Amino acid sequence: MAQLLFVFLYALTGALFAAETPLTAKQILQKMVTAMEVSNYQGTVVFLKNDRLEAMKYFHTVDKDREQERLVSLNSPQREIIRNSDEITCLFKLTQQVIVDHRPYEHSFIVDVPKNLDDLDASYQFEVVGEEDVAMLPSYVVAIQPKDEFRYIRKIWIAKEQFLPMKAEVYDFAGTVLEQVVFTEMQVNKQPPSKVNVSAKLSGLPSQTGAEVVDSSSQASFEVTALPQGFKQIFFSRKPLHKSDQPVDHLLLSDGFASVSVYLESKKADTTPESHMPEGIHSVGAINSMSRTLADSQLTVLGEVPVSTVKFIAEGVKLRNPAP
Repeated sequence: MAQLLFVFLYALTGALFAAETPLTAKQILQKMVTAMEVSNYQGTVVFLKNDRLEAMKYFHTVDKDREQERLVSLNSPQREIIRNSDEITCLFKLTQQVIVDHRPYEHSFIVDVPKNLDDLDASYQFEVVGEEDVAMLPSYVVAIQPKDEFRYIRKIWIAKEQFLPMKAEVYDFAGTVLEQVVFTEMQVNKQPPSKVNVSAKLSGLPSQTGAEVVDSSSQASFEVTALPQGFKQIFFSRKPLHKSDQPVDHLLLSDGFASVSVYLESKKADTTPESHMPEGIHSVGAINSMSRTLADSQLTVLGEVPVSTVKFIAEGVKLRNPAP
């Protein structure tokens, strides 16, 4: 009898211990990724980016496994941004201008977190560093600490009950906040709100499309000879930028959190030289860039990464040898 009682108490203790085992940082982030894909929620979100502060209404809708995100500005300039899958539509209400772009590499206006976090172990360390309330919701605080100088420090606040992102911050190595996204209030809806019919909303309005010719990066007129550990080539396109018809090669690089764009455009046919960025290093908030001349072209490397990263990548870009 005593032996049976011991077995029962041992099993009960083990069950209680298992129930109290805290979630790891990776488990919390993975739950967040799932919750963002399947939840219908909305709220007011404040963005601090490029040294500018902006408040917007945010809506996330899931219907038959199809997601739609929508941002509506609360202050001037009035605009609405809608993401359906990889298509981003921006409507400026005052001018009635419409811009349509395709971003197959972007999954959220709030925070992008890769599904397979194990692939980032060589570049980042993940840790739960506390719990705080955000918009009156108890939240985990997850720190994402880089293991080198090529990426920024990040923190994400994740609601303990809903596992939705409530706040995200990007810091430099001195601990200064460079970017911030924070919900001031949020509601999770049991029933999905009506999705916005983008075609009907844009009917009759003039639009500027970002329709692009997507090629293999091997067709780019340049090659990146060296990358910081963890960065990979994600997406390549060739399309006009600015108001010129001159095509620009664009290669997107990412380590899962941080992204860097490499642009190369010819100066030969350019009649608006003022559209080019001056050579050298430029910084705005968390965004750093470096521009330099390659033969008759201008190279610009730009991203939400430290100066050392854009410099390292830019100095390793070379023009491809023209085909004989």
